[in-house]
Amino acid sequence: MKSTEIILPVFQHAIVITVFVFVMMLLIDYINVITNGKMSHALKGGVSRQYLISSVLGSTPGCLGAFLNVSFYIHGLLSFGAIVGSMIATSGDEAFVMLSLFPKEALMLFGLLFIFGIVLGWLTDKIAPLLKIVPCKECKLQEVHEVESCNCFDKQHLARYYLRISRERMILLFALVIILLLMSLEVFGPSEWNWKRITLVILTSITIVIVGSVPDHFIRDHIWNHIVKKHLLRVFIWTFSALLIVEIALEFWNVEEFIKSNMVWVLVVAVLLGVIPESGPHMVIVMMFAEGVIP
Repeated sequence: MKSTEIILPVFQHAIVITVFVFVMMLLIDYINVITNGKMSHALKGGVSRQYLISSVLGSTPGCLGAFLNVSFYIHGLLSFGAIVGSMIATSGDEAFVMLSLFPKEALMLFGLLFIFGIVLGWLTDKIAPLLKIVPCKECKLQEVHEVESCNCFDKQHLARYYLRISRERMILLFALVIILLLMSLEVFGPSEWNWKRITLVILTSITIVIVGSVPDHFIRDHIWNHIVKKHLLRVFIWTFSALLIVEIALEFWNVEEFIKSNMVWVLVVAVLLGVIPESGPHMVIVMMFAEGVIP
């Protein structure tokens, strides 16, 4: 296989994930500001509430709940134990496949993972201080001051925004519109019009409206200086690197054949596949279970 046949799909997939992460982080910033930080207070009402909410989001099929939890944690709204618990409860996109192949066992699995997420999240927070693990603190840019207001969709303010449009707003709007057009024309994003593409199109459209209507302060401090400069490039580099390593490993190593010939090590292999930050390799284990090859 040519290197371009590996790198180009990986690059596109990394871009899609990065766009999704950007959109979710922006939405959380936006909701936090327009609600004067009430979303933060809801999650901070108690650590036990964090375990419950993060495990519920993690247990939902697909990646949306996991992405939300990561965004909450980055913003300092979840404890280290809560984010660990949410990852334990998460099944990702394989949840949809499991529900179609073995729904009874899948629902039992989701229930068990939900309980484990809460219990082990609590246990992790007890152990974390002993290991000197410092949880992610709430970003200073996330503080909502009493004088700060969004003034969204105000006609007078909107006119001023576009009469003297800032460089940051122009770049963001241009990039988001191009991405939305490419996704709508099936040039960019998932290969077909499934729930993933529809979700991305809807969320990107909402993001364009937000970027086009919020004050310059929100554009500059919350989106550009915080999300774009501090997080976006890092998310893309780590995602691209992880996906590239996975693709190269799968190209030169027959994972399924290795598991079949080394059943004693199947648990170790399953755990290692579970650690890989990508859904594809996990499907091997799901399909083998569906066929009764592994317990």
